[in-house]
Amino acid sequence: MLLTALYCLLWTFQTSAGHFPRACTSSKNLMEKECCPPWEGDGSPCGQLSSRGSCQDIILSKAPLGPQFPFSGVDDRESWPSVFYNRTCQCFGNFMGFNCGNCKFGFWGPTCTERRLLVRKNIFDLSVPEKNKFLAYLTLAKHTTSPDYVIPTGTYGQMNNGSTPLFNDINVYDLFVWMHYYVSRDALLGGSEIWRDIDFAHEAPGFLPWHRLFLLLWEKEIQKLTRDENFTIPYWDWRDAENCDVCTDEYMGGRNPANPNLLSPASFFSSWQVICSQLEEYNSRHALCNGTSEGPILRNPGNHDKARTPRLPSSADVEFCLSLTQYESGSMDKAANFSFRNTLEEIPSHSLFQGLPTSPEKLSTLLASSLQHLFILLCSALTQS
Repeated sequence: MLLTALYCLLWTFQTSAGHFPRACTSSKNLMEKECCPPWEGDGSPCGQLSSRGSCQDIILSKAPLGPQFPFSGVDDRESWPSVFYNRTCQCFGNFMGFNCGNCKFGFWGPTCTERRLLVRKNIFDLSVPEKNKFLAYLTLAKHTTSPDYVIPTGTYGQMNNGSTPLFNDINVYDLFVWMHYYVSRDALLGGSEIWRDIDFAHEAPGFLPWHRLFLLLWEKEIQKLTRDENFTIPYWDWRDAENCDVCTDEYMGGRNPANPNLLSPASFFSSWQVICSQLEEYNSRHALCNGTSEGPILRNPGNHDKARTPRLPSSADVEFCLSLTQYESGSMDKAANFSFRNTLEEIPSHSLFQGLPTSPEKLSTLLASSLQHLFILLCSALTQS
């Protein structure tokens, strides 16, 4: 599914964050299949009057999909985003976003020409004020409705090909939980048929670039929400750790003494509700996750399948992974041998990795799924997002 995953990657890049800009979800937009909202700076579509971008036809690759998905025309994510839109803003220069209203990563200022170097810190190196600010930002994101994005509650077909839009509001934090669910969900083939062997962001070469971009977008949304352009996501250096060092009330939440599957009531996150965790329920109803709260965060670090993940990787494991010279190999999926991507993402016979990011020195270029699940979905060892 490499090509499709990359299409999703590129589309998300052009739209800045999230799949469905609020400004593009009217029946008119959906039926005309055009998403070229005005930039507020000059009122023109895509900021064209200010040379920020223009509304253009989407050019899709004609390369075939992988053999994992032997269907065509049955899933909204195929040739993304052409089921919903075939004209979008194509931004010029350093501009980015669904209306070309943002700057590309690493650029700042009114004309997106200023360069700035941001530093991501080890979470244990944060000062107390920095750590408290990070947790407060997460809480703010969890309780603030996204001003720019919504989520679909039905497929394009269930929307009567766009004439009956079905979208819900979503908070800034859960927008990214939903995005990760949406790109990975099973395909609804019609009737009671479900196709499970599908994933547009995992078990293929697009895994690392998709998740890197995913985290960059999440970081940018937090910066916009808080008006803190210097905000960065901290990392956890788990090399040689014997347990979940961040699973304390000071950081990501300790264990509830009355119920080890719940978070401590003293944690920032004990009152948080999860979304998009009932995958089989959605499949049985041929429905999408609609962002409804589904219960508290469940997490019990260390109480996982030790046959699958006996321990966190050691420094030697990390060095072995970094020594692999091929980014991808062979079948380019979960069976690929001596593939750097697959070693990082899966647990081949020669490695103990399970979707864990590489060393902190490489974090700025390789943000993989364990860090994402820890800091984006608050799930360190085993459970629901």
